[in-house]
Amino acid sequence: MNKDRAEGKMKDIAGRAERQVGEWTGDSEAQVKGAAKQAEGQVQNAWGQAKDAVSKSNDRAKASERGDEVLDADDEESTPRRRAS
Repeated sequence: MNKDRAEGKMKDIAGRAERQVGEWTGDSEAQVKGAAKQAEGQVQNAWGQAKDAVSKSNDRAKASERGDEVLDADDEESTPRRRAS
């Protein structure tokens, strides 16, 4: 997980909370600000996911060029291994 995904998720949660408080109190300005912060967080999180996907794809391509086998890049225990020839 990269910085954008973590920060995006935090903004999403904070915006969701602010929007909900605005709904409970009838404060339309807080609702709008919260919804905007929530949307900003969702976009930032999506950007981070896209960056992770590109990085993962590049890692797999480099491993393939070297002849390494990548089992699962999300699993911390799996590491690139040389294919038996």
